[in-house]
Amino acid sequence: MKFKILFAATLFFCWAYGVQSQTKEYDICIYGGTSSGVVAAYTAAKAGKSVILIDPGHRLGGLSSGGLGHTDIGNKYVVSGLALDFYRKIGKHYNAFEQWIFEPKVAEAIFNQYMEDCDAEVKFGQLLLDVEKVGTNITQAHFRSTENPENPALTVKAKIYMDCTYEGDLFAAAGVSYHVGREDNRVYDETLNGVQLMDGHQFPNGIDPYVKRGDSSSGLLWGIRNGELLADGTGDKKVQAYNYRITLTNEPENRIPITEPDNYDPSRYELLKRQKEIQPWKGLNDVFIWSPMPNGKTDINNRNGFSTDMIGMNWDYPEANYTHRQEIIKAHEDYTKGLLYFVGNDPSVPAFIRAEMQKWGYPKDEYVNDGHWSPQLYIREARRMVGELVMTQHHCQGNEVVTDEVGYAAYTMDSHNCDRLVVNGMVKNEGNVEVGGFPPFPISYRAIVPKRNEVTNLLVPVCLSASHIAFGSIRMEPVFMVLGQSAAVAACVAIDQRIDVQSVDVSEIKEVLAANPKADKRQSDILITSSDVDAVQFTGDWNQGTGDGYGRSYLEANSKDGQSTAKFTAASLPAGNYNVYTYFPKSAKSSPLFTYTIFDGKTSNEKQMDLSQVEIKGQTSSTWVPLGSAVVVQGGESAFVEISTKGANGIVAANAVLFVPSDDQR
Repeated sequence: MKFKILFAATLFFCWAYGVQSQTKEYDICIYGGTSSGVVAAYTAAKAGKSVILIDPGHRLGGLSSGGLGHTDIGNKYVVSGLALDFYRKIGKHYNAFEQWIFEPKVAEAIFNQYMEDCDAEVKFGQLLLDVEKVGTNITQAHFRSTENPENPALTVKAKIYMDCTYEGDLFAAAGVSYHVGREDNRVYDETLNGVQLMDGHQFPNGIDPYVKRGDSSSGLLWGIRNGELLADGTGDKKVQAYNYRITLTNEPENRIPITEPDNYDPSRYELLKRQKEIQPWKGLNDVFIWSPMPNGKTDINNRNGFSTDMIGMNWDYPEANYTHRQEIIKAHEDYTKGLLYFVGNDPSVPAFIRAEMQKWGYPKDEYVNDGHWSPQLYIREARRMVGELVMTQHHCQGNEVVTDEVGYAAYTMDSHNCDRLVVNGMVKNEGNVEVGGFPPFPISYRAIVPKRNEVTNLLVPVCLSASHIAFGSIRMEPVFMVLGQSAAVAACVAIDQRIDVQSVDVSEIKEVLAANPKADKRQSDILITSSDVDAVQFTGDWNQGTGDGYGRSYLEANSKDGQSTAKFTAASLPAGNYNVYTYFPKSAKSSPLFTYTIFDGKTSNEKQMDLSQVEIKGQTSSTWVPLGSAVVVQGGESAFVEISTKGANGIVAANAVLFVPSDDQR
C-alpha cells in the first residue's frame, strides 16, 4: 500500500513538473554569469552557436564587476584574447590603452555590452536543481527561479554544458569527481599544501585568546576555533577565507554614511582591539589593504591578523544548499559592515582613525539595485574538479610543463588563512601561503575537462582540476576569462566534429584563438617578444633582464657598455593603420631616455622616448608605453621597431613590441 501511494505521488510530481517546466534546446548551456561565463557565451555565440547563459543572481561579471577592480595580474603576458579586450575596453572608458584598475559599474556595463553585442540568451535568477545523464552524456539540466519558486521551472537541453560558477555546482550535480579543502602534501608530492602556519597576515605574539585574559575557563573570543594545530602539510576540508572586496567613496556628494548594520556585535572585534594594543594604530592601512580606485573609490582587501577575511566561517559553503549559502553570505556581509562601523565609531579606536574612517561611505552610484553593497562575496575557492589532469605545485614552479596549454597563469601560489586557533597560549591564523618567484606557466586543456569515464560533454574553466595550492596561482579573474574563451572554442569544435570534449585536438583550439583572438573577426594584434629569434636582431651587449617583464624573459642593455640595438621586425604585418607600443619593465636602474625608430615599410622615423613621466599603477611594475603610429601600405618592406641605447643613461629594455590596429576599440 505504501509503495502504491509513493508511486502515485511520484507520477503526479513528474506530471506536474512536465506541465509546468519550460524546455529549451541550445548548442551550449553555460551555468554561471561570472567573467568567465560572459566571455565563453560571447565567444560561442559569435561562432554561430545557440547559447544560453544562466545565473542564480541578477548581474554579470562575478567578482570582476563585484568589487575586485584592483586586478590581480601577476604578469600581463597571461592575459590574452577577450580577457585583454575587456581591459582595453576599460582603458577606453578611462582614456587609456589598457586599464587594470576600475569601478565596478564600469566593468558591469562592459560585460552587459558583450551580451548585447551577441545572440546569447541570458537568464537570471535561475538555480540549478539537477541534471540528467545518459551514460557519460548530460542530456538536460533543470533549473528553478530563486525569486519565485512558483514560476514554471526551466529545463535546458544542450549539446555541451559549461560550468563557469565559482562553486562547481553543475559538475558536482553531473557526478564529476572533485575535492574540497586542502590535499595532504603527500597526495601530489607537494610542500605547500595542507596545514601551513606561516607569518603572512598573522597576529603578533602575545595576544590572549580568552574572553577573560589568562582564564581558559572563560571561553575563547569570537572567531577562534577550539581545536589543535595539526602537523604542516596535513590535509583537511578547510577552505581559505572569503571576504568582500569593498567599494567605498570619499566623495561627499556620492557618499552614503556607514551606519550600524544588521546584527551588529562589537564583541566580534575584540581580537582587533587586542591586536592594536601590541601593534598601535597608524592608519587605516594597518588593518585593510586600501587600494585607491578611479573617482574617489576603493577596492579594500584583507590585511594582517584581523581584517575583512571571515576566517573559518565558510567551510560549509562549497557543498551547502542555496538557502544555507545565503545565510553564510549574509553573515559575511554583517561581519564586514560591522567591522567598518566598528573602526569608524567604537571608542576603543583612536579618534584620528575614527575621523579618517568617517570620511568614507558607500557610493550612491554603485550596486544601485543591491543597497549599494556588492552582491558578490569573494568565493576564493570552493569545489575543485579532479579531471583528466590535476595542476599542482610542480606545474607552477616549472618542474612539470604541459604542452596542451589553453591558457597561462603567473600569480603567486596564494592561499588566504583557513583557520584561527590557539597555539602555545596565543591566537594564531593558519593557512596563509604566498610563494612566487616563477615565470608564467601553461595550464593544461586536460585540467578543464572531466575524466572521460564521468562526463564527456562538459567543460569547467573556473573550478578546474588543480590542487589547493596550484589553484591559488591560477584563480585570477583574467585567467578565468582566458580559460572561458578556450573552453568555448573547444565546445564549438566538439559540436562541429561530433566528438567528446576529451577528444578535441588542442592544436585546433590554438589555431582558432590565434586567428580570431577577439572572437568577432577583428584584426589581431601583432606581438613580437625578445624571445622570437626569427623576428628580433640584436647588436651590441644584451643580457638577461632581472625585473618583472612581459612573458618568461627579456633582455636589457646598459648604455655605459656602448651602443646596442634591438630590431623587432613585423614581417607579415597586413596593410593598415597601427598604434605601436613597447613594453617597459621599470627598475631603479632604468634609463629615463632611449632612442627608437619606427619603419612602416616606406619611411623611417627616429624619436627619443622620455620614460620619466610613465606612471605604473596596480599590481605590476611594468607597462606598455606608446611609441607612436604606423601606416603600413601594401607592397612595402617589412615594418620594424628598433630600440637603441643611443642617448640613454642607464638600462634599456628590449622586451616586446606590439602593433595594435588603430580601430581596435572604435
